[in-house]
Amino acid sequence: MLTALLSLVLAASPVPAVTPLSLPPPTGPARVGTVTAHLIDRSRPDPWVATGKNRELMVSIWYPARTVRGHQRADWVSPGIAARVNPPGSPYALPVTHGHLGAPPAAGRHPVILYSPGFGLERTSGTTLVEDLAAHGYVVVTIDHTHDAGLVEFPDGRIATGTVAPPASPEEEEKLLEKVLDVRVRDTRFVLDQLGRMQLSRTMDLSRVGMFGASMGGATAAGVMHADRRVRAGIDLDGSVVGPVLGSGLNRPFLLFGSDSHGDQDETWTRLWDRLRGPRYRLEITDSAHLSFTDHQALLPQLGLPAEQVEPVIGTIGAHRSIAIQRTYVRAFFDRHLRQHGGGLLDRPSPRYPEVTFHP
Repeated sequence: MLTALLSLVLAASPVPAVTPLSLPPPTGPARVGTVTAHLIDRSRPDPWVATGKNRELMVSIWYPARTVRGHQRADWVSPGIAARVNPPGSPYALPVTHGHLGAPPAAGRHPVILYSPGFGLERTSGTTLVEDLAAHGYVVVTIDHTHDAGLVEFPDGRIATGTVAPPASPEEEEKLLEKVLDVRVRDTRFVLDQLGRMQLSRTMDLSRVGMFGASMGGATAAGVMHADRRVRAGIDLDGSVVGPVLGSGLNRPFLLFGSDSHGDQDETWTRLWDRLRGPRYRLEITDSAHLSFTDHQALLPQLGLPAEQVEPVIGTIGAHRSIAIQRTYVRAFFDRHLRQHGGGLLDRPSPRYPEVTFHP
């Protein structure tokens, strides 16, 4: 999980005093509210543990708020998880988000975006991008894929851990990834089914739904779009693609947005690119790396660690610049395809963002 990786890195490097970590503030005009929800899919058992009678999920909803007065900011991770990964005496303090717990939503209905994290990561791992979209008028729903995610805390204090066993062979790995994808697609479609029944449903325009995710979450976005036409546009952030979408492709807008070390080395991107029949985009960020597309990009540089520990996972690009680029292009994509407005940023390379390479 994201916070566990931070803990491992810190354990190997002495830090003289407590380091308070922070996430960059959103750039949008709206203040941000957030709530969590515990969802139970009684139509299927948990696919990863034999004792799971029903599939249980945790989601967070981030949205533009009418006011945040009297509503405290949400912690980056839940209390039980924080106690496990950041016990007393830890050399760092986990961040506080810019979302305000239970703040009343702004008037009107807003486009909805689903977020799926990477394999082994939690729904919190994309907070930097999620908060920014909410501040620009989107409702963003982040999903924990229980037992795939490292740690998931439920309202009664139970904490589900990651239980997906590593494969013993390449053949088993392929089968495992297909199962992971199938479970995630089912999770996401169930969450989408539930949104219209939630208290915040009046602030959601469910006729305008998009999805994005990092790593396996990006493959999940493609898989959900293949299975469910309710999702009108999707983004894969540096994730290899698996599943039936590689054979049939998509006829709706899709963005492959990756690190400069990813695109040319991933034949699944080439296969999917050739089968994208709707508006398609393939961009890469120079000097980025795989975890640049998670909150690692914001947090690891704050730890004062040697470059050889940080650069392999988030590259050499500056954190503020990387985050600004990702926020700008992700929002431009959803503005174009869920709101039908925006400029020509996605049409051609921009002198404002020379780090972004367009695939022909």
